[in-house]
Amino acid sequence: MLAETWLKALQEHGYRLTDARRAVVEIVALAWRALTPLEVFDQARAKYPELGLVTVYRTLEKLEELHLIQRVHQPEGCQAFITASQGHQHLLLCQNCGQVMFFEGDDLDTLLASIAAKTGYAIREHWLQLFGLCRNCQ
Repeated sequence: MLAETWLKALQEHGYRLTDARRAVVEIVALAWRALTPLEVFDQARAKYPELGLVTVYRTLEKLEELHLIQRVHQPEGCQAFITASQGHQHLLLCQNCGQVMFFEGDDLDTLLASIAAKTGYAIREHWLQLFGLCRNCQ
């Protein structure tokens, strides 16, 4: 269902719905953890062997532009992607299995005000990612 919604959004923004693009979208939409572009490529090639890596990068880029997926920065420096959060949420990432969980309720207003006062920055947004071990990996 999610994959079809994303494919419709891509089509509405001028992208053709090729089998290769469909394979990429289906892999990312069903993912329970953050996937790197190479992981998406490897998994999607099982469905569409002619898939090119450029198609993976272009599709991920467009899905991110449409706010359907979001980029995850990992300690190894490798970027990965997950389904975008709904509203303002932050991430918990398992360092063992890669599971991603969103959470709300950060009370960062005091910290952000303090940082703004010390630096002179007008802070407009923030993004928080926490790394640890999920219950299954502890």
